[in-house]
Amino acid sequence: MSYNLSIAPRRGDIWMANTGGKRHAVVIISLDSRNLSDRANSVLVVPFGSFGRPGPTVIPMPPGETGLPEASYLKAHFIEVIPKVDLVECLPRRLSNMQMKNLVAAVNRAVDPDALFQP
Repeated sequence: MSYNLSIAPRRGDIWMANTGGKRHAVVIISLDSRNLSDRANSVLVVPFGSFGRPGPTVIPMPPGETGLPEASYLKAHFIEVIPKVDLVECLPRRLSNMQMKNLVAAVNRAVDPDALFQP
């Protein structure tokens, strides 16, 4: 199944997406082999939230790093699969390699009770 996006989603991109009936900022975490494939009609994302507290699965993000208007929190415990057609707008900023490593570690902590966490 093909999708109609003018810009293909890439790992680390920050997008506005329709999720759960609302528009949310999300970061793409699926591999680009999936993201760029015409055969895959979905991507794996972690949403940003406007409220939160740093912890094993929550990463605070200042607006200067995300391009979002306010401080936000990446919530790795809310990882989800969304259809590519629900991606509305690619924002100009993307997560750095180090931020992506931290996010993947937080996702791992969300599913692995033995994953290390150092606050």
